[in-house]
Amino acid sequence: MKIAIAGAGYVGFSLGVMLSQYHEVVMYDINWERVKLINEKRSPIIDKDIQIYLREKKLNIRATTNPIDAFSNAKYVIVATSADFEPVLGRFDTSSIEDVVSKVLSINPEALIVIKSTIPIGYTTQLREKFNVDNIIFSPEFIREGSALYDNLYPSRIIVGEKSERALEFAELIRDATEKKNVPIFLTNSEEAEAIKLFANAYLAMRVAFFNELDTFAFENGLDAQEIIKGVCLDPRIGDQYNNPSFGYGGYCLPKDTKQLQVHFINSKVPNPLISAVIESNEKRKEYIAKKILEKNPKVVGIHRLTSKLNGDNFRKSAVMDIVKVLLAHGIKVIVYEPLIDIDKQRKIFIEGVEFVQNLGEFKKRSEIIIANRISEELHDVLDKVFSRDIFHRD
Repeated sequence: MKIAIAGAGYVGFSLGVMLSQYHEVVMYDINWERVKLINEKRSPIIDKDIQIYLREKKLNIRATTNPIDAFSNAKYVIVATSADFEPVLGRFDTSSIEDVVSKVLSINPEALIVIKSTIPIGYTTQLREKFNVDNIIFSPEFIREGSALYDNLYPSRIIVGEKSERALEFAELIRDATEKKNVPIFLTNSEEAEAIKLFANAYLAMRVAFFNELDTFAFENGLDAQEIIKGVCLDPRIGDQYNNPSFGYGGYCLPKDTKQLQVHFINSKVPNPLISAVIESNEKRKEYIAKKILEKNPKVVGIHRLTSKLNGDNFRKSAVMDIVKVLLAHGIKVIVYEPLIDIDKQRKIFIEGVEFVQNLGEFKKRSEIIIANRISEELHDVLDKVFSRDIFHRD
């Protein structure tokens, strides 16, 4: 069958690659550069498994900027556009989702529209009412940056926010394309599915904040954080995962989803001390890291990579960016090595007052201290300069 996917980012493209092994997949994106890459069998995102699939697998996938080409005759239209949290509005900006839905309904009103973007609780119902249709459902995604295709191929669960035959059919469509046998399918109401996504990410943010606070305590008291974390995580109820300290959580999901969930609590007049504490803890962690750097009285601080994760390409809400702002405010010269940002995009992506250094050798030589949220092999020859809380050398 023909499946259209709107949004060629981590969610949409990884899902498209998986499904295109068995179906015709047409990616729709307003970014012509992404469309061009896909049609040249190149990935617009960093994901080693996707690169292998594009090179070695027979995939029926192409991309277009033409909505008529994409949505006509598609049985399913999966919406995977970004929905950022807007602090001024106090909610997700869902305009890109509504734009796609409007186009689909005008071109192919019979298609089942499946939203994969992260959305507020109650949004699916509101969208159905706004457009006066019932062919919109929500299905949350649970992928990680850098391993999106793997997480689609080996999912922990498949959740669809509707208890119906068509919801089950969609879930089975996804399951049939995975490599994992007996993937659990869970059908629930749309509001519960939306809440599952937000609460799952809030828990992950809480876990990051917890181990960062543990690390801060150990650092201040001269204790071995690695030993403490290992001992704590031997408890099977806690587990030895998602426990590597960092400068703070960032990226596409955790910052916006925790804030959106906090808004839901506030609007519902329900106490939310834990969710609010997680957000505050993350801000305090970044302030603490900046303070530790300032105590060294450096004149030139080098920032090695702006990405939130190792082997990623996502700079959004990266914790290191807030640290840089503090350093600049204290008159520190900041230089950045980030090979994924070309010169034309540097000013658009980052902040004024930062110098980008394209040559790694020059960067190492000029930096008195090198700040690295995650330590890569290319820093092993200058570890004496590196400041990081990357204990286990993994995400």
